[in-house]
Amino acid sequence: MTPDKQFLIDTAHMKMPFGKYKNTLLIDIPEYYLVWYKNKGFPSGKLGKMMGLVYELKLNGLEDLLRKIRNNSL
Repeated sequence: MTPDKQFLIDTAHMKMPFGKYKNTLLIDIPEYYLVWYKNKGFPSGKLGKMMGLVYELKLNGLEDLLRKIRNNSL
C-alpha cells in the first residue's frame, strides 16, 4: 500500500485527541473549527497534516471521500 493511500485511510479513522471535539472523527469536526485552526496554525506533525487535509477536503466539498474510505474499511 502506498504511503499516500495509507495516510488517507488513517485520516478517515483519526479522532481528535484533545480539545472541544475530543474523540470526534476529524471529518466530523465542524468546518468553522478547522478554519479557526487554519488561521491559528494546525498542530505540528501527523495530526496537523491530517487536519489540514480535512480542512482542504471540506473547503472543496470533498469530505465524502473520507467517509467512503472509512465505510469501506470497517
